[in-house]
Amino acid sequence: MATQRRPATETEARALASATRLRILRLCLDEALTNKEIAGRLGANPATTLHHVRKLVETGFLAAEPRRPGPRGSTEIPYRTTGKTWEMDVCESGVTGANAAMLGAFLEEVRLIDVAEGEFARLGVRLTEEDHAELWRRLREVIDDFRDRPPPADGAAYSLFVAVHRDVTRDVTRDATRDATRDAARDAGPGRREAGPGAGA
Repeated sequence: MATQRRPATETEARALASATRLRILRLCLDEALTNKEIAGRLGANPATTLHHVRKLVETGFLAAEPRRPGPRGSTEIPYRTTGKTWEMDVCESGVTGANAAMLGAFLEEVRLIDVAEGEFARLGVRLTEEDHAELWRRLREVIDDFRDRPPPADGAAYSLFVAVHRDVTRDVTRDATRDATRDAARDAGPGRREAGPGAGA
């Protein structure tokens, strides 16, 4: 059964409208990382990542774990993802940018692998609103099922990105025909008389 998700608050949605923050959450999914470790994996400035880490902690998406010894007598704070993102629907918040952030995070991550080793699929279909809703629901059910399974100790790390979008290039001719038909019907509507046999000129 698909997870019941609540609408994200505006503050939560804005926190997630960042590809960098989404990547930080993914990095801290399996193990707690310090800000320095996060910056190193992202190839970013630690001051920049600290800003993002603090925002994620403030909104409950990251949780700080107990301090641990660091190099040369210092102490470090490791952070771990809370899983809160899976419990909410960002699209219902009214804040734009969440989808762009997810796409951006995916593109940044997929550049790090040999794409020949990835598994990709593309499909073109025509769907009614009911078909579209059913497709998305069933996809979410499969994803929820695997997400809820206990991670195997010997399992390799994978990431999954799913997108369903309008294929506007395939509807160019259809839309143009529909618009032309609508314009013709409007021009020939009530109050518009065409000259015909027997009509005075």
